[in-house]
Amino acid sequence: MTAPAHAEIAAAARLLEGGQLVAFPTETVYGLGADAENSAAIARIYAAKGRPSNHPLIVHVAADADLAYWTSALPPVASQLMAAFWPGALTLILPRAAHVPAAVAGGQDSIGLRSPAHPVAQALLAEFKGGRGGIAAPSANRFGRVSPTTAQHVRDEFAHDPAHPDDGPVAAVLDGGQCAIGIESTILDLTRVTTLGPVLLRPGQIDALQLATILGALPMRPDLTAPRASGTLAAHYAPRTPVALVAAAKFDACLQGLAAAGRRMVVMAIGRTGAVPLQFVSAGALWQMPDDPAGYAHELYAALRALDSAGAEVILIEAPPHTEPWQAIHDRLQRAAHDSSGILERLL
Repeated sequence: MTAPAHAEIAAAARLLEGGQLVAFPTETVYGLGADAENSAAIARIYAAKGRPSNHPLIVHVAADADLAYWTSALPPVASQLMAAFWPGALTLILPRAAHVPAAVAGGQDSIGLRSPAHPVAQALLAEFKGGRGGIAAPSANRFGRVSPTTAQHVRDEFAHDPAHPDDGPVAAVLDGGQCAIGIESTILDLTRVTTLGPVLLRPGQIDALQLATILGALPMRPDLTAPRASGTLAAHYAPRTPVALVAAAKFDACLQGLAAAGRRMVVMAIGRTGAVPLQFVSAGALWQMPDDPAGYAHELYAALRALDSAGAEVILIEAPPHTEPWQAIHDRLQRAAHDSSGILERLL
């Protein structure tokens, strides 16, 4: 994959400065970007995604950005976390500076900030407003659906035709290849750090144990007064096909039961080459996932998108291990399966 030329990145920056939407790669997933200080452009994101206007966005900034412009308070621990993990897959929730539009934060007094590690994202941020702007960018997909990890996923999602960019909501798609991580960033709330401590709102590749090496202790779990944050609704990351998430100990029996009932199923399993129960799965209906968390995350959304197109009655997913490195994967799978509760009882 050839990286976008400087002229293409510069053209994308001009589109953003003109209030248009541009999709671009990060190391986590592709983002649907707009000028974070342009309320009309932010409204276009919400409209394009069908996203509730009270669901906050994450503002992406350059590696050398002055965060004092975006936040009214930067606690020392924020600087320590930035030194350890930025640019990278960590979003910090901080008090929003008064001049930053409330629309980008879903009307809240807090703001999510991240500096992405992808070179195309950093090149775009360096070009946009001379490197001093912020790009608000949720994942470049319809709200609640599976996040995109390739430029083609974005084009498929929004029917983007490069020859006729004015026909859809996205003015340009920068192609930076497949995202290296494949799931969204870790989100850490620092708005109540002096009273409650850091709070982990969404797990990601940077897990609680890694955060603890900087924080000195594990972050707190979300509470009822935590700020709203991207990707934390009960149902999210969901394909259109119902999803059944099944514990490994019950997976084989469930697979055989569905096969005996004549159900059309597709399967995501971990390291099951040659396993006897998979004889019940038709050709092309099995996606064998890596047995390590990083490899699994990298493949997850591509697998869900591929299996979703198979016309099955259910996507049967073998649950991965319940250990800390797998918590971000469990988070995404549980949200993907949330609206499919009871599907196995209806099919068996």
